[in-house]
Amino acid sequence: MDVNNPLSLSGGAPTGEHLPDPDYLAFIQHIKQSTGIDLSEYKEAQMKRRLTTLRVKNGYPTFASFYDAITKDKALFYEFLDRMTINVSEFWRNPNRWEVLRDVILSELTLGGKRRLKVWSAACSTGEEPYTLAMILDGKGVLGDTSLVATDIDEGAIAKAKQGLYMERSLKDVPPDVASRYFTQEGSMYKFSEQLKKNVQFRKQNLLLDRFEDAHDLIVCRNVMIYFTEEAKNKLYHKFASALRPGGYLFVGSTEQIFTPGQYGLEPTETFYYRKKA
Repeated sequence: MDVNNPLSLSGGAPTGEHLPDPDYLAFIQHIKQSTGIDLSEYKEAQMKRRLTTLRVKNGYPTFASFYDAITKDKALFYEFLDRMTINVSEFWRNPNRWEVLRDVILSELTLGGKRRLKVWSAACSTGEEPYTLAMILDGKGVLGDTSLVATDIDEGAIAKAKQGLYMERSLKDVPPDVASRYFTQEGSMYKFSEQLKKNVQFRKQNLLLDRFEDAHDLIVCRNVMIYFTEEAKNKLYHKFASALRPGGYLFVGSTEQIFTPGQYGLEPTETFYYRKKA
């Protein structure tokens, strides 16, 4: 054991689930110092279980040795980010909620004539969500008058999004006429429209650490908040609310109902949609 290295204090010894694990706690500390990612903002049991599986799979007996490895191996670091952020997504996930966006929310946001929309897909993963937004906005004839930004903490996921190649299963909920319009088959993969890709600006962002732009008409952040602690959720909902213009909407995932939206200056409208009070 290296007594000068706090990451090695546990020596990989097993600990009871009810006791703090110095090895894991030191890993959290060093990840925060080196990357700005605060793993303590995520639900510990879920996060530790996922990262332990990844660590063991790659042959590292302790989080100390795993941390040392990911600082030297970029591919392993991206694998860590992928496991941490659960980059599992698909187009048109929960189709009826996207129909509400198309038929109700966007109709309200564009009521009264031409006005440039500001839309943000937060924690966009590998691009399925912002590209769904792009298809819907294009179908409504307003994509050209929309600023559409997509952000994620994982640069590897953003790189995949920019590539725009997807397996067939990712398209299972896309309406057939929409799929034929915006995707072309390349072998066993499907390539997203190059024209629509140009309308999406991808950026790296840490939701918990970085400041948000303001005056958004629509923020979409789905199936992400479930991984955060209650304290982190509270912080993020305040930040999202501040980033909306009055009358703007926050669209969340099907397991992420906000039980007291009023404390954030939001009001429920359609299911899983929350409007910022004027």
